[in-house]
Amino acid sequence: MKAAVLLAPRTLAIEETRVADPAPDEVRVRVTASGLCGTDYSIWTGARPVSYPHVMGHEFVGRVTAAGDRVERLAVGDRVVVEPNFSCGRCPLCREGNKNLCLSRITIGIQVNGGFAEELCVPARLSWKIPAAVTDLDAMQTEPLAVVVRAVDRGLPRAGESAAVVGVGNLGLLAVQVLRARGARVLAVARRATRLELARSLGADAVHVTAQGPLATAAREFSGREGVDLVVETAGTPEAVSHALELVRPGGRVVLTGLPHEPTAVAFFSVVQREVTITGSMIYQDEFPSALALVASGHVKTAPLITHRFPLADIEAAFAAHRDPESIKVAVVIR
Repeated sequence: MKAAVLLAPRTLAIEETRVADPAPDEVRVRVTASGLCGTDYSIWTGARPVSYPHVMGHEFVGRVTAAGDRVERLAVGDRVVVEPNFSCGRCPLCREGNKNLCLSRITIGIQVNGGFAEELCVPARLSWKIPAAVTDLDAMQTEPLAVVVRAVDRGLPRAGESAAVVGVGNLGLLAVQVLRARGARVLAVARRATRLELARSLGADAVHVTAQGPLATAAREFSGREGVDLVVETAGTPEAVSHALELVRPGGRVVLTGLPHEPTAVAFFSVVQREVTITGSMIYQDEFPSALALVASGHVKTAPLITHRFPLADIEAAFAAHRDPESIKVAVVIR
């Protein structure tokens, strides 16, 4: 079987690899599609160190080709999407239900080899059956969608509330749809207008470019009151955090799901004075089934977000496309 092996930063090679038989609690998956995201890009550049040689890819789907002796709920031929994060299950965080915060958490494609390969073995408990009506490419987005489902639900949205999404990349466009599915009216906010029409087509009730005028004014006009009830930040920049706090009303909620790596200036006087609730959201706990259900029901459309497709042999081009301003989600399609 072939895999895209990272030998050093920015050095990929398509190599023949051997896939062992699955362990008793594992399944072997023939990968059909694997998404490329910012984490993969940071590993590829060397900004996020890994042990070499390494196979990236943590957003992937495929078909079960073999199952271990103790696997009961999956069978050869089942289409599955793989949940890439697994925790130790033993630490206090895991035991209290916070497995996403486990300090020993392992991610397929980061700590261990991942889905930029034709085949690999994964724990059966992390493999979710894909509903018959959902295509492999649609299901490929389950992992980032699960991130968004957790972030939105941590904001406790209520039907009829006003919400804003800061950032209209892949996560932001998914967040627009999840908020709409929860019954909220949604304002999409971005630095550039490029994707705002797409945001509208996916359910945003209004859009705003940050340079067009004060965000607080836009939020008041959209909500009909002092600001929006809930803000979901997905851009992962210090500016996005500030924008979220400008949009939210007194007594409102802000959920931060982006990962800004630079220092972030927060006017905490305003946070305290306005009793704003700021909540962090880290990956997901048990949101994979909910994410799959949103795709199967049609409440979330993932196909419009897949802007580029490449075969495994052209994975270098896939990484180049990730930096294209027109790119939203790049898929490595493996047949």
